[in-house]
Amino acid sequence: MTASPERRRELLATAAEVFAAQGYNATTVRKIADAAGMLAGSLYYHFDSKESMLDEILSAFLTELWEGYDTVLAAGLGPRETIEALVTESFREIDRHRAAVAIYQKESRTLAAQPRFHYLSDSQQKFEKAWLGTLERGVAAKVFRADLDVRLTYRFVRDTVWVAASWYRPGGQHSPEEIARQYLSMVLDGIALRT
Repeated sequence: MTASPERRRELLATAAEVFAAQGYNATTVRKIADAAGMLAGSLYYHFDSKESMLDEILSAFLTELWEGYDTVLAAGLGPRETIEALVTESFREIDRHRAAVAIYQKESRTLAAQPRFHYLSDSQQKFEKAWLGTLERGVAAKVFRADLDVRLTYRFVRDTVWVAASWYRPGGQHSPEEIARQYLSMVLDGIALRT
């Protein structure tokens, strides 16, 4: 007998919230089970370890992220439109996987050193290549300023987008698309009134 897919998703969502709040190393199976309202031993009916839970949380998030990013990158958009679409897709992922994004932000560097989580390094390299390539394409096409430091810009955009997982709450006042629109307006057009 196996657990229903819905129950697995519920347990993973609970585990993700606990990992995000307490950190991977500080989180025990007992803490996850307590948050899920079950005995610690019962959690092993669904997952063989907390590492397995974390792996499933992160791999599901990254799989969905890359499905969205790959669609954007294959669309043949101009550099500005690609940046706009990548930012919007990023905020949508924060909406769908806020806790997983928070875990990724805090833990990926340490976890990537473990063989089971090597895909985190691969994803980071792919992420960097997509964003830097788009920024470089924009500079070459004279869509972005020639004096733009693309690596610094990439780091700024990456960090300022993904840190939103620390404050964003799904179902809040602004949709992911509205947040992306406001963010893009600030980054691409500035905040000063043009005179």
